[in-house]
Amino acid sequence: CDALPEIESRGARLVGMSPETPDKAMSTAERHEIAIDILSDAGNRVSEQMGLVFELPQALRPIYEKFGTDLAAYNGDDSFKLPVPATYIIGQDRVIVYDFVNADYTLRVEPSEIVAKLAAL
Repeated sequence: CDALPEIESRGARLVGMSPETPDKAMSTAERHEIAIDILSDAGNRVSEQMGLVFELPQALRPIYEKFGTDLAAYNGDDSFKLPVPATYIIGQDRVIVYDFVNADYTLRVEPSEIVAKLAAL
């Protein structure tokens, strides 16, 4: 994330969360050159509590497999559950001060918007 230094200069810490096993999450982070901590949400337990989990439809599973994405191996279970991508800014008092959630995984919050929200705090 090119905005990481600016985010950190505002006293924030960028953290990711994934249902991948810790080893797979580390491998993914290294492959994509992600220089942040990635928390492992085994079984999507936290994401489930936040209402962010969906089950990959049966029709899409062969497509994932065709591209070499073995969800059971990556996530350490055979549930085919995935989290909807979400972004939160959480204050030191543990209160969510900003959130971005969209069921369309291709729509993500721009890093510049996160920086702007941090600057406004």
